[in-house]
Amino acid sequence: MFLPELGKKQLLHWGLDTSKVLELLPESARIEDGELSLGGLRASDLADRHGTPLLVYCERTIRAQVRAYREAAPGALVVYGTKAFANVALLRLLADEGVGADVSTHGELAFARAAGIPGERIVFHGNNKSDEEMRAAADAGSLVVLDSPGEAETAAAAGVRRVLVRLTPGVEAVTHRSIQTAHEESKFGLAPDAAEVEIERARELGLDVEGVHVHVGSQLGRSDESVVALERVLGFLERLHWKPRVLDLGGGLAVRHNRDEEVPSVAEFVRPLAERVPDDVQLILEPGRSLVGRAGVTLYRIGSVKESGGVTYAAIDGGMSDNPRPQLYGARYEALLANRAEELPSGVYRIAGKHCESGDVLIEAAQLPEPRPGDLLAVPATGAYTLALGSTYNGVPRPAVVLVAEGRARLIRARETVDDLLRFER
Repeated sequence: MFLPELGKKQLLHWGLDTSKVLELLPESARIEDGELSLGGLRASDLADRHGTPLLVYCERTIRAQVRAYREAAPGALVVYGTKAFANVALLRLLADEGVGADVSTHGELAFARAAGIPGERIVFHGNNKSDEEMRAAADAGSLVVLDSPGEAETAAAAGVRRVLVRLTPGVEAVTHRSIQTAHEESKFGLAPDAAEVEIERARELGLDVEGVHVHVGSQLGRSDESVVALERVLGFLERLHWKPRVLDLGGGLAVRHNRDEEVPSVAEFVRPLAERVPDDVQLILEPGRSLVGRAGVTLYRIGSVKESGGVTYAAIDGGMSDNPRPQLYGARYEALLANRAEELPSGVYRIAGKHCESGDVLIEAAQLPEPRPGDLLAVPATGAYTLALGSTYNGVPRPAVVLVAEGRARLIRARETVDDLLRFER
């Protein structure tokens, strides 16, 4: 078991009770001989073989999260929010568990198709779909979500047959403003009156309007606002005297990135929604972050360590190019020295990235043993919206990604090189 192997020193290091440690790290994480291991592999061996920065995914954690959704909402169609991290190997793993794909661009659709996910398990979103994207969605046989007035005409012209209409219920989720998606000023979806017009127009054009879609936001720490949104959707349907075949309630369940965050379990989040959906209506759920977020750990190599104005910086070989969430959303992460995992903390250190930006700080205050150049830093809960939001800023190639399970590591995304960056130059 995980907890006995962690030991008292490591629990003191983290300043967490046992349940919080379990929630931050992947299910396969262990502390063995003073070092972090993931999927049965020592972090130092992974770093030596594949280089750093390195994003490591735990297969066991991903499969367990899928099972949790299955148990919380039996019979629901679960589609992975591909934008959390679009990767063919991860999509294949999820497809093996019966999970589909929620996509919002031609590129994300291409990832899903390359993974062998059939069109009937693909939901195509987007607030400004191009004609090309509509045709690609039609060719794949995807379920298309109409998001704007007049989009029914575009869909029909492209050959789309099956659609949902996205309703904006005027609900403000308790999350960062940038990832609220159902408030009255949202760029997504249609207000009730506009949605009613679009439904009628879609039917006139011969489209099969299967139902309604709603999604209130991301990194949600409770289901309350999602329940309110669902109640408003049900009221909208009652007003139209319409019982749809499908209700898509989106995703948004949060994951814990640090010791202070508290989030519900999959069951606690999903069951209040699933129990309100009629038994003869197909429920669709679109989890992204909650399927892969906790499964990911990023390994960095520490370079320079220096004091500046009373702050001691430990600089890593990555930063905002592979994880811009601290800059975008004020996200706060935890860290541990993977190669010295049982040592007690000696102080508080600021983890800086390598980019030419004063704001390139990954963690403002990390409790660590005194870091040394060459140490290996592990940052948990980085499986979603990190590398997916990444860039090649400062000409820094993007890192490699591996999937670990039962003592084996499989490279699922190769490390980019400087030659890759120059490939498109003319």
